[in-house]
Amino acid sequence: MVERNGDIVTWTLNSPDTRNAISDEAMILALENAIDAVNADESVRVAILTGAGSAFSSGGNVKHMRDKVGMFGGTPAELRQGYRHGIQRIPRAFANCEVPVVAAVNGPAIGAGCDLAVMCDLRIASTAARFAESFVKVGIIPGDGGAWLLPRAIGMARASEMALTGDAIDAARALDWGLVSQVVEPDELLGAAHALAERVAANPPQVVRMTKRLLREGQHQSLESLLELSAAMQAVAHHTADHQEAVAAMLEKRAPDFTGR
Repeated sequence: MVERNGDIVTWTLNSPDTRNAISDEAMILALENAIDAVNADESVRVAILTGAGSAFSSGGNVKHMRDKVGMFGGTPAELRQGYRHGIQRIPRAFANCEVPVVAAVNGPAIGAGCDLAVMCDLRIASTAARFAESFVKVGIIPGDGGAWLLPRAIGMARASEMALTGDAIDAARALDWGLVSQVVEPDELLGAAHALAERVAANPPQVVRMTKRLLREGQHQSLESLLELSAAMQAVAHHTADHQEAVAAMLEKRAPDFTGR
């Protein structure tokens, strides 16, 4: 479900009957379409991702695993293709999302649901949230990129503890470990997420999109390559009208008015 409030969109995983499992084709496609839409719409500055009901996301549909249907059915070769052309489309889509995404984690984020939260750029948790890299508990490995994502969020030692034990951590520990930046009461969650999104959206939107891209590229590029990309993007930034407005507003001691130009 997609809602828009000014230059901020909210994506709600709306399958509470499955605790917002994300392994079904309909959910994968909905996330891809939502990201494609904001990439194409330069008036969108920030997205918020949350879940309907009591859970953020339960990850893979365990009943489908049991019944060996959907992406969990077939021969080993077919299963490999099921992952590559199924749930692995989600981390690829989030990696290519141009606007910052704030995860408002309202409840349990389990398995691929935990990884989904980590795919976002910023994370706020309700006190009701729990995080578990729990693939080992159902006898499988992180098939959606969690072994790449989680160590970059909280470091190898803590990511290893989560992935090798499969044990859940609560919101307070997630805050202590740096997995989330804020923990609030459940009825304050969306308000806090919007407040954070508004702080991001207050900045020049094209520069925000480029800054996000640099942060993502910096995860795997060499310093020399990132410096080259930074120089190219900076040349573009210096020629934007928003840069001129930012400098003028700072010198004139007034609030800037950014247009995305």
